[in-house]
Amino acid sequence: MKKTICAVLLAMSLGQCVFAQSELLKFGDFERWITREVKESALVGGKLRTLYEVGPTQTWPRNKAYKNQGGSPWGTSNVYAKVAGVVKSNESVYPDTHPNHGKCAKLETNIVKCKAIGIINISVLAAGSLFTGEMVEPITSSSNPMSKMNAGIAFTKRPKALQFDYKVKLSGEANRIRETGFSKTKKIEGLDQCEALLLLQKRWEDSDGNIHAKRVGTMWQRFTSNSDWKHAQSFSIHYGDISRSDYYKSYMQLQDEQAARVYYAMNSKGKMVMVKEEGWADADETPTHLIIYFNSSHGGAYIGSPGNTLWIDNVKLVY
Repeated sequence: MKKTICAVLLAMSLGQCVFAQSELLKFGDFERWITREVKESALVGGKLRTLYEVGPTQTWPRNKAYKNQGGSPWGTSNVYAKVAGVVKSNESVYPDTHPNHGKCAKLETNIVKCKAIGIINISVLAAGSLFTGEMVEPITSSSNPMSKMNAGIAFTKRPKALQFDYKVKLSGEANRIRETGFSKTKKIEGLDQCEALLLLQKRWEDSDGNIHAKRVGTMWQRFTSNSDWKHAQSFSIHYGDISRSDYYKSYMQLQDEQAARVYYAMNSKGKMVMVKEEGWADADETPTHLIIYFNSSHGGAYIGSPGNTLWIDNVKLVY
């Protein structure tokens, strides 16, 4: 009897260990960063800007298009742009100090001002974004920013939750603004929120190079109030069709032409195309790709509140 009880207790203990197993995403402790310099064109002020990327510690050549290094799965909204020969940059993701935990990632919504011959002629709102995938540089136009993000990495596991440390500081503004640089500033009703999401997709490509997908798993969390550091917070991943569940919110909808935000990926022909989610996968389906996306503003391109800030650290998948 004693041996039987011990065996049961051991099995329960092992079961708990398996359930609580977690895996740190590569470079997900944000202790190492790549430093970049972009010398902007004299026409827009000629400043030397410092940008950061998540990856093995090194210095990237000045004014060179960046590609993820050292197997880093992380892309950022920090970009080197060259539009009609004019070089400009954006920096909205930075390394920062996480007290007693080393470094972390800081994502901030800000206004990027572009001056020509000393006169401010355009202002653009840029949110801080950190995502699995990479930015396709150099950026050659300001249209459709999501089409410059090669979103998602190959992935076939089925985690139970996404875990990370975070801190939130909202702008304090009751409403947001839309600032594109090519039209007047527009007020957008509603509080700007920081956001974290995880999408598991089963993707396939047709003979024309279109990328199709079904949604396998969903985790989508918005942060509506300030908070000091919260550590090892786990957010459950929901599998299959969640559209009729209590968890579901309208912004979790399938990512297609009707969605407020869509994702793009590079096809086998080297072309960036929209990833069209055409349905919900069965709850026991195996994914092919993983999108993790942290954002200091939730409203999509050019919409947010300057000053919204999200700190992220120790990103893990829980099994």
